[in-house]
Amino acid sequence: MRPIATVLVYSDDASTREQVRLAAGRRPAADVPPVEFLECATLPAVLSALEEGGIDACVLDGETAPAGGMGVCRQIKDEIFQCPPVLLLIGRPQDAWLATWSRAEAAVTHPVDPVALADALAGLLRQRLSVGA
Repeated sequence: MRPIATVLVYSDDASTREQVRLAAGRRPAADVPPVEFLECATLPAVLSALEEGGIDACVLDGETAPAGGMGVCRQIKDEIFQCPPVLLLIGRPQDAWLATWSRAEAAVTHPVDPVALADALAGLLRQRLSVGA
Protein backbone atom coordinates (compact mmCIF):
# COMPACT_ATOMS: atom_id res chain seq x y z
CA MET A 1 0.00 0.00 0.00
CA ARG A 2 1.22 3.49 -0.76
CA PRO A 3 2.54 5.49 2.19
CA ILE A 4 0.12 8.41 1.69
CA ALA A 5 -3.22 8.70 -0.13
CA THR A 6 -4.17 12.00 -1.77
CA VAL A 7 -7.79 13.10 -1.46
CA LEU A 8 -9.12 15.99 -3.53
CA VAL A 9 -11.79 18.02 -1.72
CA TYR A 10 -13.95 20.30 -3.89
CA SER A 11 -16.22 22.95 -2.41
CA ASP A 12 -16.61 26.68 -2.85
CA ASP A 13 -17.12 26.88 0.94
CA ALA A 14 -13.92 26.79 2.99
CA SER A 15 -15.83 25.62 6.07
CA THR A 16 -17.18 22.60 4.16
CA ARG A 17 -13.65 21.70 3.06
CA GLU A 18 -12.53 22.02 6.69
CA GLN A 19 -15.41 19.80 7.88
CA VAL A 20 -14.32 17.11 5.42
CA ARG A 21 -10.70 17.31 6.57
CA LEU A 22 -11.66 17.16 10.24
CA ALA A 23 -14.17 14.32 9.71
CA ALA A 24 -11.70 12.16 7.80
CA GLY A 25 -8.77 12.96 10.04
CA ARG A 26 -5.25 11.96 9.14
CA ARG A 27 -6.29 8.33 8.65
CA PRO A 28 -9.96 7.49 8.04
CA ALA A 29 -9.43 3.81 8.98
CA ALA A 30 -6.59 1.70 10.35
CA ASP A 31 -6.23 -0.36 7.15
CA VAL A 32 -5.79 2.59 4.78
CA PRO A 33 -2.76 4.86 4.52
CA PRO A 34 -2.69 8.33 6.03
CA VAL A 35 -4.27 10.96 3.80
CA GLU A 36 -3.23 14.34 2.59
CA PHE A 37 -5.84 16.71 1.24
CA LEU A 38 -5.75 18.81 -1.89
CA GLU A 39 -8.40 21.50 -1.60
CA CYS A 40 -10.04 23.00 -4.67
CA ALA A 41 -12.64 25.78 -4.77
CA THR A 42 -13.18 25.95 -8.55
CA LEU A 43 -13.86 23.53 -11.39
CA PRO A 44 -10.70 24.52 -13.31
CA ALA A 45 -8.61 23.68 -10.22
CA VAL A 46 -10.30 20.26 -9.96
CA LEU A 47 -9.71 19.47 -13.62
CA SER A 48 -6.10 20.61 -13.46
CA ALA A 49 -5.38 18.49 -10.37
CA LEU A 50 -7.00 15.41 -11.89
CA GLU A 51 -5.11 15.85 -15.16
CA GLU A 52 -1.83 15.94 -13.20
CA GLY A 53 -2.71 12.61 -11.60
CA GLY A 54 -1.86 11.19 -8.21
CA ILE A 55 -5.36 11.64 -6.77
CA ASP A 56 -6.64 8.55 -4.95
CA ALA A 57 -10.19 9.74 -4.17
CA CYS A 58 -12.37 12.84 -4.55
CA VAL A 59 -14.87 14.38 -2.16
CA LEU A 60 -17.16 16.71 -4.10
CA ASP A 61 -19.70 19.09 -2.55
CA GLY A 62 -23.01 18.78 -4.36
CA GLU A 63 -24.04 22.22 -3.07
CA THR A 64 -21.13 24.11 -4.66
CA ALA A 65 -21.94 26.91 -7.11
CA PRO A 66 -21.73 27.55 -9.98
CA ALA A 67 -20.41 24.07 -10.85
CA GLY A 68 -22.07 21.65 -8.43
CA GLY A 69 -20.36 18.50 -7.31
CA MET A 70 -22.87 16.22 -9.04
CA GLY A 71 -22.30 17.77 -12.44
CA VAL A 72 -18.56 17.87 -11.84
CA CYS A 73 -18.62 14.19 -10.93
CA ARG A 74 -20.43 13.24 -14.12
CA GLN A 75 -18.03 15.38 -16.16
CA ILE A 76 -14.86 13.91 -14.67
CA LYS A 77 -16.19 10.36 -15.02
CA ASP A 78 -16.55 11.10 -18.76
CA GLU A 79 -13.34 13.06 -19.25
CA ILE A 80 -10.67 11.75 -16.87
CA PHE A 81 -8.98 8.47 -17.77
CA GLN A 82 -9.08 6.13 -14.75
CA CYS A 83 -10.98 8.70 -12.74
CA PRO A 84 -10.56 8.18 -9.00
CA PRO A 85 -13.60 7.14 -6.98
CA VAL A 86 -15.89 9.96 -5.86
CA LEU A 87 -17.68 10.61 -2.59
CA LEU A 88 -20.46 13.18 -2.99
CA LEU A 89 -21.76 15.44 -0.24
CA ILE A 90 -25.49 15.73 -0.87
CA GLY A 91 -28.01 18.11 0.66
CA ARG A 92 -30.64 15.51 1.60
CA PRO A 93 -30.99 11.74 1.59
CA GLN A 94 -33.59 12.06 -1.18
CA ASP A 95 -30.81 13.31 -3.49
CA ALA A 96 -29.13 9.90 -3.50
CA TRP A 97 -30.62 9.16 -6.93
CA LEU A 98 -28.78 12.22 -8.29
CA ALA A 99 -25.54 10.88 -6.83
CA THR A 100 -26.20 7.66 -8.74
CA TRP A 101 -26.90 9.65 -11.93
CA SER A 102 -23.57 11.45 -11.48
CA ARG A 103 -21.77 8.08 -11.23
CA ALA A 104 -20.41 8.72 -7.75
CA GLU A 105 -19.29 5.61 -5.90
CA ALA A 106 -20.59 6.89 -2.54
CA ALA A 107 -22.61 9.71 -1.01
CA VAL A 108 -23.12 11.19 2.45
CA THR A 109 -25.41 14.01 3.49
CA HIS A 110 -24.78 17.51 4.82
CA PRO A 111 -24.14 18.31 7.59
CA VAL A 112 -21.05 16.13 7.52
CA ASP A 113 -21.30 13.13 9.85
CA PRO A 114 -17.67 12.29 10.74
CA VAL A 115 -18.31 8.55 11.13
CA ALA A 116 -20.23 8.22 7.85
CA LEU A 117 -17.71 10.30 5.91
CA ALA A 118 -14.67 8.47 7.31
CA ASP A 119 -16.28 5.08 6.60
CA ALA A 120 -17.24 6.03 3.04
CA LEU A 121 -13.84 7.57 2.30
CA ALA A 122 -12.00 4.56 3.72
CA GLY A 123 -14.10 2.29 1.49
CA LEU A 124 -13.18 4.31 -1.59
CA LEU A 125 -9.50 4.28 -0.67
CA ARG A 126 -9.56 0.53 -0.13
CA GLN A 127 -11.19 0.11 -3.53
CA ARG A 128 -8.73 2.40 -5.30
CA LEU A 129 -5.57 1.20 -3.63
CA SER A 130 -6.41 -2.51 -3.87
CA VAL A 131 -6.39 -2.33 -7.66
CA GLY A 132 -2.99 -0.64 -7.61
CA ALA A 133 -4.15 2.49 -9.42
